[in-house]
Amino acid sequence: MGITAKLDDYGKPAWIAVMVLAFIIFWPIGLAILAYLIWSGRLGCRAQGGMHNMFKARGRWHAPCGGNRNRETSGNSAFDEYRADTLRRLEEEESEFHAFLDRLRQAKDKAEFDQFMADRRGRPQNSSGEAQA
Repeated sequence: MGITAKLDDYGKPAWIAVMVLAFIIFWPIGLAILAYLIWSGRLGCRAQGGMHNMFKARGRWHAPCGGNRNRETSGNSAFDEYRADTLRRLEEEESEFHAFLDRLRQAKDKAEFDQFMADRRGRPQNSSGEAQA
């Protein structure tokens, strides 16, 4: 039984402990173990194909371990309809929130610009017509 099989028996905590110890001892070894864990899928969800699913395009939001919004039906049509309505409502609220943040940033920028212009107008002018600092 190899060391990888033994660590696989203990699960993710064992791999993480080995990686942390390797970083403490000599950081390049820790980095190599981290790369091995990521590309072998040992830190991903095996039920969903490991880290491969993280790199698939799934819209604006996705999670590699669960949280996939494009699942098949659960078998309960009432729940599936509720879930679809809730996700649609959350996406609408998200877009409204982003629009609100944009308006807030624009208002802040306008206020800062108006303050700058008011300060600039209030400075005394020198003989050449330029504002003095």
